Amino acid sequence: MDINLPEKRYYSIGEVAKAFDVNTSLIRFWEKEFDELQPKKNAKGNRKFTPEDVLHLKFIYHLVKERGFTLEGAKTHLKEEKQKSLNNYQIISKLEHIKSELLKIKSQL
Repeated sequence: MDINLPEKRYYSIGEVAKAFDVNTSLIRFWEKEFDELQPKKNAKGNRKFTPEDVLHLKFIYHLVKERGFTLEGAKTHLKEEKQKSLNNYQIISKLEHIKSELLKIKSQL
């Protein structure tokens, strides 16, 4: 999954939900369910997601929506193989992005 977010220090929940094409309520629900998601909150209580939070959301989205894990299965997977799985996911995402860029270049030739 390729999300389009500008380079920023913090993202609002609306920006994150729009990037993932999900409702804000799903993001809030995942925040309660997964300990990895800890967005900062301002004085009003608005959530501010860091790029690291977005990375965790991408991985959770991948497990739940793309690979079909249940919430409990995703939680277990994250706890057991957190660093290994996250690193593998990051590498695969980068390779997929490179592949799409190369295909764009090929089509322009």
